[in-house]
Amino acid sequence: MKIELDYIEKLVKLLSDNDLTELTLEDGEKAVIIKKEKEVVATQIAPVAAPVQAAAPSVAVTEAPKLEVKEVTKGVPITSPMVGTFYRAPSPGAPSFTDTGKTVSVGQIVCIIEAMKLMNEIESDVSGKVVEICVQDGQPVEYGQVLMIVEP
Repeated sequence: MKIELDYIEKLVKLLSDNDLTELTLEDGEKAVIIKKEKEVVATQIAPVAAPVQAAAPSVAVTEAPKLEVKEVTKGVPITSPMVGTFYRAPSPGAPSFTDTGKTVSVGQIVCIIEAMKLMNEIESDVSGKVVEICVQDGQPVEYGQVLMIVEP
């Protein structure tokens, strides 16, 4: 993924103007993350017992926000083929189809999406280790939403 410098500057401005702390852009297996650290404000206050004529002035020091831009390779996403409700297990109380850190193979069922009272088994398109499950059990999902990331 190649990003122009002026585009990054626009994203940084968007981050600052909207009081955001983090912005992530994903493109397949790559992601660009822009983070803004919180401002540090130090104030010096005059001591309570200071003489009236020698009161110390207040001083405020503000550091400019530090921005961090990094590119991350995440792995291969498994996405939802439909709108519905995400379930990690075949039934309540049953063990999950897979968990973070476990290995999956092509064709293995990794979750269920319930749509219109039908339970649709979602199979993995890739073999590898599950590095992240992006959706909580019972959460609604949309078409194309990333359900989990598999590192081949």
